[in-house]
Amino acid sequence: MTKCRFRTADVSKCVHCHICQKNCVFLAKYGIDIGDTDRLNELAYHCFLCGRCSEVCPVGIDGRQVVMDMRRVQVKQDDGVFVNKKYKRTISEKEDYQYRNYKHITEKSILFPGCNFPSVYPKTTKKLAELLQEAAGIGIIYECCGKPIADIGMKEKEGKIVQGIEERLLTANVTEVITLCPNCYEYLKKNISIEVVNIYEKLRELELGDKISGGELLFRPCPDREKKEWLSDIEYFMESSCSLIENIQCCGLGGNGGVLEPELAKGFAVELKDISGIIYTYCGSCSGNLTRNGCKQVRHVLPEILGTHEKPDTIKSLINRMKTKYL
Repeated sequence: MTKCRFRTADVSKCVHCHICQKNCVFLAKYGIDIGDTDRLNELAYHCFLCGRCSEVCPVGIDGRQVVMDMRRVQVKQDDGVFVNKKYKRTISEKEDYQYRNYKHITEKSILFPGCNFPSVYPKTTKKLAELLQEAAGIGIIYECCGKPIADIGMKEKEGKIVQGIEERLLTANVTEVITLCPNCYEYLKKNISIEVVNIYEKLRELELGDKISGGELLFRPCPDREKKEWLSDIEYFMESSCSLIENIQCCGLGGNGGVLEPELAKGFAVELKDISGIIYTYCGSCSGNLTRNGCKQVRHVLPEILGTHEKPDTIKSLINRMKTKYL
């Protein structure tokens, strides 16, 4: 069977070939396919929303969208009781982002580092903000894009978050949002009218940043697995191409699946931690979570390109995020 190009959330097309099950630790654990809707609905919040099932489905079922639809229905049916209980901390912090800071917003272009990168790479965030300000008068805002709320199925609250972000940006005459996080990039690009670009594209345009050796392994974040939009821009900064890690489906943070599947979430890092040599990634969430779970050789490419060589601060990540409110 060959993978279908076109995606659909119509699970009636499932032929129960078990290919999705063979490629996903969550589906394999429970012995189900995306087409097993009754059981999948019961386990919707155990899914990592990594999209691996969608990538491999031979008939084009978008498994990630199937699960997202299930989550949204469940939130609507129980008026959010389950998610407010299980994801209380996430909702408390992200629904009306507690560490929002627009004091350094400028017209035209702004840097949108998201909430995770500044948490684990505060020194690199500071250096990057200074470089962009000096080179092109680019400002910075500290904000959560809204994806964490979207992922738990709170569609109405998600809409308010995105609307608020767009209104604040448009009021400040922002015409370009520069993202550090592939999740922010994918999510904002679909949900706001303002142009969204990735940081490596912008660094290349401004002729900032150093070449790094490359030639090691590269762990790609879920949002860039299929399109590889970021990968092509990152490779410009590498003297030699990296070998892509293909057999690990997620860092463990995807879709908040780790809340109900902590052992599966930790297992992704376990499979990587005995690998010798550097493992590059370009997602702050991935580098932080893999390091937190024992994969100490992970390096985010941005600190290397900018020369800070900063390792993820997994001890003070929450404190670092809180500080962004006052920068």
